[in-house]
Amino acid sequence: MIEILDKHNCCGCEACVQVCPRHCISFDEDIEGFHYPLVDKTVCIDCGLCERVCPVLNQAEERPPLKVYAAKNKNEEELLASSSGGLFILFAKAILQKNGVVFGAKFDEIWNVVHSYAETEEGVKAFMGSKYVQSRIGSTYKEAKEFLDAGRQVLFSGTSCQIAGLKRYLRKEYDNLLTVDVICHGVPSPKVWRMYLAEIRRSARKGKNSVSLPLTHNSSEGDSHNEWMRITRISFRDKLLGWEKFSFALTLAKASADGKQNTVSLSQIYRENPYMRLFLGDYILRPSCYNCPSKSGTSCSDVTIADYWKIEKIDLTMYDEKGVGLLIVNTQKGLKLSENISFILKESKLSDIQLSNPSYYKSHQEPLKRNKCFQKINSNKCESIQEIVNQMYRRSLYQRVKNKIKKIIKNKLSSLLYIQFKHYIDRFIMSIS
Repeated sequence: MIEILDKHNCCGCEACVQVCPRHCISFDEDIEGFHYPLVDKTVCIDCGLCERVCPVLNQAEERPPLKVYAAKNKNEEELLASSSGGLFILFAKAILQKNGVVFGAKFDEIWNVVHSYAETEEGVKAFMGSKYVQSRIGSTYKEAKEFLDAGRQVLFSGTSCQIAGLKRYLRKEYDNLLTVDVICHGVPSPKVWRMYLAEIRRSARKGKNSVSLPLTHNSSEGDSHNEWMRITRISFRDKLLGWEKFSFALTLAKASADGKQNTVSLSQIYRENPYMRLFLGDYILRPSCYNCPSKSGTSCSDVTIADYWKIEKIDLTMYDEKGVGLLIVNTQKGLKLSENISFILKESKLSDIQLSNPSYYKSHQEPLKRNKCFQKINSNKCESIQEIVNQMYRRSLYQRVKNKIKKIIKNKLSSLLYIQFKHYIDRFIMSIS
């Protein structure tokens, strides 16, 4: 019987829920917004299937990839609409051409992130682009198995732990299955995501630009913001300013009395957006993400994709401001399909990605202030996500004094003198702290 005593030991893949023959495992949300299995012991027959499919309890060994590439999609429209160099849609189209089915993460009608499947290219477009929220797998492992057993080609994409969960759930290899995982920074809390969207709606309704609302406004069809309610588009990785300076962007809309649709577009560069700052600062990740069970190829996926950050320092000829992908081929099945897809490819080395994608190898460290962050999130006194960001990133008095002294000294001395006497300056600061 699956029993979660330490939440660091559950990645939320839902394999245990789907495999249970008695349907006695529910998946309940905790105070942080993450879901965990709960067994009804009065119905459980203690068959042990839930434990056997758990990717945390049954971790695979690390494995070296067959090939590593810098890669990108030749189609500029698909490249701009995608992360990871536009690689996912190319694999998806290759499977669809074989009358296949593609599984991936998409937004539902109220902007939660859920896993689903599509059988058309138009349907697959919903899976394109990064979504920095943990997706609900739901019953998609069961659905994928049904398609596989029926002889259909299936592509299943997700985070590494989700792919590991699928593999454990299936309990056998399928020649007609292609698994694609993404190098994952960690999955943020769906609860915090819901809170942030609610703040944006409230701000738009009041006609205010609160601290949590993206800063760039572009409105059409009038200036009134009185009842902006409906979100029609969200992009975590808008490339208007380029691939590496991506923005969080969304569009709100409302039908006017004359039937026209008024829209307001909002965007904010990722390092200034409060939700993204909490995410990238590791404050709102699932506890298991600080000790991920699926690093270094242990998910057993066929291919792994990601953005090839810092490619200009590794191979400047592959750099493209619209995006460059990292393609890690793990199996012969993945290699065979990759060879039949029209990428722009340049072979790379696994050692190169230590600079560009350290998340492939290791988990991020759990911040000391993480518990404090969620205490603030769950407090009735919390006014906004930005308020929490300000508290999480606030420097100590010692750090503020130290930086102030350094700034004063830098202004007084030339850059050369500062470098020459840096050792003595640091010792002086330490002596007065």
